[in-house]
Amino acid sequence: MVTMIDVLDHIAEGGEAGAVDLDQRMSVPVSSVIGHSLEGLSLWTINPNTSIVDCLEMFSKGIHRALVPVESHMENISGVELTESSSRYQMLTQMDVLRFLKCHELQLKNFTSRSVGELGAVVEDVFGVTGDTKVIDAIKCMRTASLNAAPIVESSSGTTPIGEAIKQLVDPNNVVLNGPHESRIDEQGRGMKLIGTFSATDLRGCPNALLQNSLHMDVIEFTEQASKGSHSTSGGDMGRTSRVLVTCHAETSLGEVMEKAVTAHVHRVWVVDHQGLLVGIVSLTDMLRVLRALLLSS
Repeated sequence: MVTMIDVLDHIAEGGEAGAVDLDQRMSVPVSSVIGHSLEGLSLWTINPNTSIVDCLEMFSKGIHRALVPVESHMENISGVELTESSSRYQMLTQMDVLRFLKCHELQLKNFTSRSVGELGAVVEDVFGVTGDTKVIDAIKCMRTASLNAAPIVESSSGTTPIGEAIKQLVDPNNVVLNGPHESRIDEQGRGMKLIGTFSATDLRGCPNALLQNSLHMDVIEFTEQASKGSHSTSGGDMGRTSRVLVTCHAETSLGEVMEKAVTAHVHRVWVVDHQGLLVGIVSLTDMLRVLRALLLSS
């Protein structure tokens, strides 16, 4: 399986923004991109007889999608397997399961009425990029930290220079980034003013020539142009991407957070305080994790 993270990793391996030849990077066989991300190394299948609770066990551990064989040869077996041969498959994602649970929220009201803070769904370790971070540098950060998206926060005197921040994420003997950019990054992101989101999906539908120029842009400029569709010439995802921030508070109910994620079709909801400062994140993995724990304890 190839994901956008695999593609981002492949781009990031190309070097500095001015040195990346996207035409060359994008002309390689797709097989050479497989496995750049950890998720791409394993292909999970779910037997059609598997219960939703058993599906939650897998999705609550950070697996985002799995294949369901249409013609299963294991009719009396349920559960998750690494492989099961079939001529046809359907894809089941975290969002599919969350949408299903949202449709049956009345049956889960005792759980979903509780706040995400109370349920322990908020993850406080957040790695954020500042608005003046270059796109190529943000890609490198996301690659190093294995992130699908990063919050964009306002710069302050306390933020760490981007090169130094990346070194804190990897073996100091590994040269990850040596560039002239003075953009800055906050290794946690907490307590910073949230102003945007930079996601791997922002790059969808962007032709190579435009993406080549975009690598030099500040991430906040890139996301603003993406929201206007100026990068997309084919009416693709970028032209339809909404840049409205999807946020909640720690006291927001789980049901409301689920609604926000499903309605906006986003894979994470940023948690902010009442001044708009970043507190943490609630991802689909976190929502499904706490729902599974609640269902098992009931």
